[in-house]
Amino acid sequence: MITLQTLDRYLLRQFFPVFFAALALFTMLVVLIDLFFYLTRYMSNDADLSVILNISLYYIPKSLSYALPVSLLFATAYTLGDLGTKNELATIIGSGIPFWRFSLSLILLGITASFFAFFFEDHAVIPALREKNRLNREVLGTAALNLSSIVIKSEGGSLIYSVDYYEAETMSLYGITIIELEEHRLHSIFHSPMAQWDGSSWLFSDPISYAWDKGFLRPALVYNTDRFREEPDIFRRGSIAHEDLIIRDLRLLIRDLNRAGLPIASAITEYHQRFSFPAVSFIVIIISLAVSGRFKKNILLLSLLASLGTAVIFYVIQMLTVMSAQSGIITPFWGAWTPVLFCTAAGIFMLKRSKT
Repeated sequence: MITLQTLDRYLLRQFFPVFFAALALFTMLVVLIDLFFYLTRYMSNDADLSVILNISLYYIPKSLSYALPVSLLFATAYTLGDLGTKNELATIIGSGIPFWRFSLSLILLGITASFFAFFFEDHAVIPALREKNRLNREVLGTAALNLSSIVIKSEGGSLIYSVDYYEAETMSLYGITIIELEEHRLHSIFHSPMAQWDGSSWLFSDPISYAWDKGFLRPALVYNTDRFREEPDIFRRGSIAHEDLIIRDLRLLIRDLNRAGLPIASAITEYHQRFSFPAVSFIVIIISLAVSGRFKKNILLLSLLASLGTAVIFYVIQMLTVMSAQSGIITPFWGAWTPVLFCTAAGIFMLKRSKT
């Protein structure tokens, strides 16, 4: 007698070869798209082949992140569709086993993939992408991410830090100018060529200060520099793109921006996306369960088209909602989660109308 556990193992044996082949194919496709996008610029800058290969290797984790949901959808739709054309699926359902129970192993796999995608993004994708972007800037000769020309607001905007350069290794600032405001009016200007973090405050070298007095800036005594306590990581986070920050640093950046009274919609949207995007791996399983029963012929082609079509629809909706959130039209939460909720609703709707 065939048990449910035997059917689960059989289904997964049919699923995994297709999934890994699709994951390799879609990952390679994303890497090649990125490579061809920059190829002419690499050639014009006489980039070494080894450097170009390194850049592509560092992009593999991000490509895997993009390819994972599409591969899950394709493999699920193809596997179930193939079982359907062989009448194996009809035999299993006809024996009294509900379709949802037969597909339970794939559903659990989708949930597992979502958790994997969340941690994989933070621990592998972002560090590799940051290194890839650094190498890209070096090869193309674009502005390097050297933590330079940094402007930070603190204490609700009453203190404005302008820093020429921040050296992360020694936690040192160079070319510091601090503007102090009172009731949105200039109160004083503080300048120092260099400052060193001592663990609790900045130690300034040769500081000078000017105070606004009766319409003129006049030299003033330097006192109480202990009030300048912005932590070094604030200057590092403030000069790195949101997508290059891990979740912990992104959360701290949002706190820093909020304290300074600066716009935070873009950072909060990126923060919510870190949680919403991994959920797509589970949602595509629901969608593929719904569409798999509709494929009777040309399963490979139809599964491929369904996967790519779903991916295009999702990313277009995501692009529109994220842009709307960053512009303040909708909240960052809805900007990040609307594509996920829309695809979830669509998957459940199609699953209910599915013949299986």
